[in-house]
Amino acid sequence: MTSKNIPELVIRPRQGLLGIDAAELWRYRELFVFLAWRDILIRYKQTALGVLWAVIQPLLTMIIFTIIFGKVASLPSGGAPYAILTLSAVLPWQFFSNAITQSSNSVVGAGNMVQKVYFPRLIIPVSSTLSGALDFLISIVLLFALMLWYGVAFTWTLLLLPLFALLALAAALSVGIWMSALNVKYRDVKYIIPFVVSMGMYVSPVGYMSSIVPKEWQFWYSLNPMVGVIDGFRWAVLGSGFEPHWPAFLTSVAVVAVLFVTSLAYFRATERTFADII
Repeated sequence: MTSKNIPELVIRPRQGLLGIDAAELWRYRELFVFLAWRDILIRYKQTALGVLWAVIQPLLTMIIFTIIFGKVASLPSGGAPYAILTLSAVLPWQFFSNAITQSSNSVVGAGNMVQKVYFPRLIIPVSSTLSGALDFLISIVLLFALMLWYGVAFTWTLLLLPLFALLALAAALSVGIWMSALNVKYRDVKYIIPFVVSMGMYVSPVGYMSSIVPKEWQFWYSLNPMVGVIDGFRWAVLGSGFEPHWPAFLTSVAVVAVLFVTSLAYFRATERTFADII
């Protein structure tokens, strides 16, 4: 066989935003769906209640927060039922916290695949994040049912709900991609994430309204990316009178954007070393 019969392999730099090849990701879409579905099946494997946990968890959290913050602490609710005020914040927070918990260990957990098979590594944390979308959609049905129970009107702002759901997804992806890449090199991440999730619920407006935060602290508070997500989600559910504090909201959105871009850049810069480190 002559040299001119040997196929020529040409390596070119990746094109697109931050070197992310969207066309390549699309070619591996079946793998993406498989990994996301696998994560869903693993989550509920050998559980007696199965997907009912998607309803039970936010419902119990809502009840506890309503009792502690609404009844015991008597925090303001803006005239809305405290249960709905809380649940409208619990849903995006639970999606975010579950997503970063799952995705932070996703690359390390897929170590055998990473070492043996080539595919876009970004698929791993993204599929882990999106696997929680099913739970999120189921819990939205619970929210609508309780809105009917409490007589909360369905207003035009509900049309904005998908927009704020996408913002929650962007926040989850941003932190999840960052943590998944960092966890490959620094295994301390698996100890940090539970602490961040536990404390994050209390430094985010889940059980209370952002308006109770003193004005001099609003800017620093809004650096938490979930502040804008939760305030926007709550406004979409409850309508007029619950509009976010727009400067704080835009600050949170800007933080999400920065986290998203930098997470892609860091993941792209470090993914070539994953197979060696794992």
